[in-house]
Amino acid sequence: MTTRLNFRKIIVAVILTVLIWVWADLAQEEQFTVSNAKIIIAKSVNPGLWVTFAPDKAGSVSLDKVVLRGSARRVADIRQRINQGRFVPEFYFDPEIEKYPPGEHVLNTAEFLKGSDKIRQLGLTVSSAEPNTAIVSVVELQKKQLAVRCFDDSQNPLKAAGIEPAQVEAYVPAGFEGAALEAKVVLNKREIEQAKLAPVEKTPWVELAPGQTREALAPVRITLPKEQQRLQEYLITNVRLGFTLSSNLQGKYKVELINPDAVMGAVAIRATPEARRAYDNMRFQAILEIDDSDKDIGAQEARKQLIYNFPEEFVRKDEIILNQPPVQARFRLVPLSAEVPASVVPGPEVAPTQN
Repeated sequence: MTTRLNFRKIIVAVILTVLIWVWADLAQEEQFTVSNAKIIIAKSVNPGLWVTFAPDKAGSVSLDKVVLRGSARRVADIRQRINQGRFVPEFYFDPEIEKYPPGEHVLNTAEFLKGSDKIRQLGLTVSSAEPNTAIVSVVELQKKQLAVRCFDDSQNPLKAAGIEPAQVEAYVPAGFEGAALEAKVVLNKREIEQAKLAPVEKTPWVELAPGQTREALAPVRITLPKEQQRLQEYLITNVRLGFTLSSNLQGKYKVELINPDAVMGAVAIRATPEARRAYDNMRFQAILEIDDSDKDIGAQEARKQLIYNFPEEFVRKDEIILNQPPVQARFRLVPLSAEVPASVVPGPEVAPTQN
């Protein structure tokens, strides 16, 4: 009986000791300062609202210093997470969640951070933040019809042969009128060449302020006029095909083309006579790139667009372009028999990697 009582006393003493240590740890609060935190306008904000931070109509506001407070254990944990890159001090603001109506509002940054799920999950609280306030502007937008205009990536206007539809709907401030009711489509160099052959589909956007854009509610199809220039149309027959395979696949698999007639058939190009001759002389006129992951599909067929191996010198001078949609190769990777040396197994010729 005495032994049992002593054992119980020992157990109680151990439990009390553990509780005292836990309480002491919780009672010992520490502070930790986080630099370069950000409050960012959430992407999920109602599209009928335009939310920015004054005075620059920015989509985010930087906080120079956020002081967090909590137990020593919690502070040590957040310090380790930040050092390991597992905690990014970015916090997302949605005016409807914060119950901010249209207008300008003073946001108490520390109070906002205190209510953040990200902070609560850390088991910490926010002592202070600098700057301690930020001005939030909430503007209600209206859905309006905007004319669509095309530009290249240097912001030079492009004369379109056709834009379907010619107008799109987008959310803009009520004060947008006249020239401001314009949605832009920007085409890069490749898209410009493609739009001369077939319509290119892109979504226009409207600039609400420098650096602040809003996409239209639907895409448009852009067609550009065909150039009347020295590029002539040619049909290259019996295309010479090469393959690129990594060292992980070479000697272990052979490429079995399912549609060789389409892959190595004729290809339509537009080029200068000099560029056409150079392309005729290329060792491989089309390249099929084989990735290591293609071996994982087993007996199923893989599909890849061909890369047309145009001479780089003439590509830089815009003197050769594809005059048809790229052909899609269908193929399988067939494992070579372990008993047959790879050197005697017929297979595709491996091309240099396309830059």
